[in-house]
Amino acid sequence: MDESGDPGGLVKVVHLLVLSGAWGMQMWVTFASGFLLFRNLPRHTFGQVQSKLFPLYFHISVACAFVNLCTAASQRAWVQFTFWEASQCCLLLLSLVLAAINARWLEPRTTATMWALQRVERDHGLGGEVPGTLQGPDPYRQLRDQDPKYSALRKNFLRSHGLSSLCNLGCVISNGLCLAGLALGLRSL
Repeated sequence: MDESGDPGGLVKVVHLLVLSGAWGMQMWVTFASGFLLFRNLPRHTFGQVQSKLFPLYFHISVACAFVNLCTAASQRAWVQFTFWEASQCCLLLLSLVLAAINARWLEPRTTATMWALQRVERDHGLGGEVPGTLQGPDPYRQLRDQDPKYSALRKNFLRSHGLSSLCNLGCVISNGLCLAGLALGLRSL
């Protein structure tokens, strides 16, 4: 930071690159790759890919959120922050907290439950089909109706996965709002 309180150009560049890179990664993983993989891979293969992808994705999201928060907070003294700068720091803190919850708590629980579901499904000859390709009655629904343990596992999985999805969406929205604010603050293109 120079004597006028303006951060150096490197800090601004790092902040913009990490924020836009994190948001781009989040958009790709959330809205492109997940749907593509789900529609084209056998059910259990999709789960295996996600179990390798998500821990890395969530930990990279935590690292990016931490760097973004540090670079945004170092822009000037806290007492000199404008409303937007304080809001941006709050959004980045929210993104950091949500990404950390996903990385350290929700993802491991969701993955462990998925492995347990897959064991039961394999025992019943399920999991090798691509979603949407089954004809006739839904064998997964039949399994839920017949096996209370499987039904309970599925409910736990859906709960953990739903919470993880909400946390991820919160990160996408937080980072998107920060990027929108930065874009609106540009004096020229």
